[in-house]
Amino acid sequence: MARRAGLTDRRYGNYVTGDREPDLATLLRISETLQTTPNDLLGVSPERVAEGVEEQVLRLHEVASLLQPGDLQILIIQAEAIVAARAAQTGD
Repeated sequence: MARRAGLTDRRYGNYVTGDREPDLATLLRISETLQTTPNDLLGVSPERVAEGVEEQVLRLHEVASLLQPGDLQILIIQAEAIVAARAAQTGD
């Protein structure tokens, strides 16, 4: 596998054991050689992304519940501005 991806056995072994992380170009080369995607190699799936979003929303809720009313209003305005800016970028 290492040779097919153009890597030394030692270098590839470091990636497999987690001792080192490949740069993006190397990750792409490895994923192409294995006929998979970088996301699969990294363990990123739509389910895991959704779980991450749920955790972030819970964290935001916990923090928001600790804010003073005026600070909470500022946070809401900031969040709405981010959503509006993102929509303007994507044309939604």
